[in-house]
Amino acid sequence: MKDFNSLYFIGAGGIGMAALERYFMARGKRIAGYDRTPSDLTAELQAEGVDITFDDDPAAIPECCSDPATTLVVYTAAMPEDHRLLVHFRQQGFEVVKRAKLLGIITRASKGLCFAGTHGKTTTSSMAAHVLQVSGIGSNAFLGGVLRNYNSNCLLSDDSPYSVIEADEFDRSFHQLNPYIAVITSTDPDHLDIYGNYENYLEGFAHFTELMRPDGALIIHTGLDLVPRAPQGVKTYTYSRDEGDFHAANIRCANGDITFDLVTPWETICDITLGVPVEINIENAVAALAACRLVDVPANAMKEGMESFMGPKRRFEFWLKEPGAAGKVMIDDYAHHPDEIKASINSVRRLYPDRKLTVIFQPHLYTRTRDLADGFAQALSLADELLLLPIYPARELPIAGVTSKIILDKVTCNKKQIYTKENLINSIHLLNFEVLLTVGAGDIANLLPDICCEIKKQQR
Repeated sequence: MKDFNSLYFIGAGGIGMAALERYFMARGKRIAGYDRTPSDLTAELQAEGVDITFDDDPAAIPECCSDPATTLVVYTAAMPEDHRLLVHFRQQGFEVVKRAKLLGIITRASKGLCFAGTHGKTTTSSMAAHVLQVSGIGSNAFLGGVLRNYNSNCLLSDDSPYSVIEADEFDRSFHQLNPYIAVITSTDPDHLDIYGNYENYLEGFAHFTELMRPDGALIIHTGLDLVPRAPQGVKTYTYSRDEGDFHAANIRCANGDITFDLVTPWETICDITLGVPVEINIENAVAALAACRLVDVPANAMKEGMESFMGPKRRFEFWLKEPGAAGKVMIDDYAHHPDEIKASINSVRRLYPDRKLTVIFQPHLYTRTRDLADGFAQALSLADELLLLPIYPARELPIAGVTSKIILDKVTCNKKQIYTKENLINSIHLLNFEVLLTVGAGDIANLLPDICCEIKKQQR
């Protein structure tokens, strides 16, 4: 990286790209990039000094990124290979790399704590990064969600030996990493458009374990189908909520708090209280704290960090919580896989066991909807009422016959309907819900302020 004075990011408004932009800008590099549409995140990055344009004409590339000898070009895996800017940079002789390769360079220059899995990786990596920050050890953290504690998805340190990285299996991106500590939270089938079948998906995770540093440690959830292939010298530990080398014990739920004791192979750390008291976070905390324990974070810092952890945005985030037993509640969650949705709904049920639960879900990707329609229907049937939005396509073109209706037809709850985004906002006042859960990884997040506003209007 010493040879490059500038970096140009294609897809500069992506959450993962933003962390890298902030990291290299803090190291004195000139940062510019392109994104298709403006967003709150691109506005933040521009205010911080990133030169972002929304025009894919090569003429819009700033002067500081015009020299192939001093500019590295970075793009996301979701960017098509025939994108106009990618073609231009390659034709002009620039070095062009995927975001994952740049993360790999960082892990090879540090001790990388890499969190992988179908789900749970954003929360567990964020927990670990926050605990390291509280401890004073710190890290350079590249996270898939904006932490409410810092209003950023990037934590920086000039002197910490550690990096914390959300290891994404999409497009086999995590195969670019060189983990010191690797955590694998889950291996439920996903991204089958990339891997083809579940066996190949598991093979992707097995290969990820082969890339570990031989002086490192692998922390793997109990009961996975995965057979790891970590190099000789790597220490392997298991974890879960209730069993494994690391697990929770003496779990107490009272007055809206969740407290537990962390059992490790060496000692038990008592009275850890969750800052985000959701049941699934017990297991997430065990994974994060196991990684922190293996890099010698003191017990008091682990306790302080978990209690002050506010969570990433869009991970079981309360938008409305009216007082009283009959007060309306609105919760948003990034869940976009059947198992994630099931866990999210079950968490809401435990918090509000006697209340009507309405779920709004926006499916993400045509291929995921096609491949996992039965699982989505089973999970969403746990709701009392379901409102489905059209599929958010992201990087994909439509697939004939694949719409939200293939989920709706299999859902068994009594009240279910498909809405457009416009009709949904106009119909909120008719829903008369008690507890509302919004889930999905697409642009459903853009609807949340309007939904919340409409709800509050009803209370006036």
